[in-house]
Amino acid sequence: MSFLKRLGAFLQPAPQSHAFYYYVRCSRCGEVIKARVDLRNELSIEYGNDEQPSGYFYRKVLIGRGRCFQAMEVTMTFDAQHRVTSRNVTGGEFVAAEDS
Repeated sequence: MSFLKRLGAFLQPAPQSHAFYYYVRCSRCGEVIKARVDLRNELSIEYGNDEQPSGYFYRKVLIGRGRCFQAMEVTMTFDAQHRVTSRNVTGGEFVAAEDS
């Protein structure tokens, strides 16, 4: 029975605490895209002067599936605790989840 319990634990979906969601609206057509950052795998480590990790960097290009196919480049920086410290988007704007 312990084998089945371990197998069941392995098949459980990953917790969402390791994900960060954001929404971007295209400046050309107005399409809102929901995007997800996997905080464990998609961040690039930035090192400080003492060769210790000082934060993380994230870059992604989003393209909608609607009418215009304009590329929107999203860049974000995170601190060592995976909190957003800055964010920027070209070709669009960040919007709240309620505006989607």
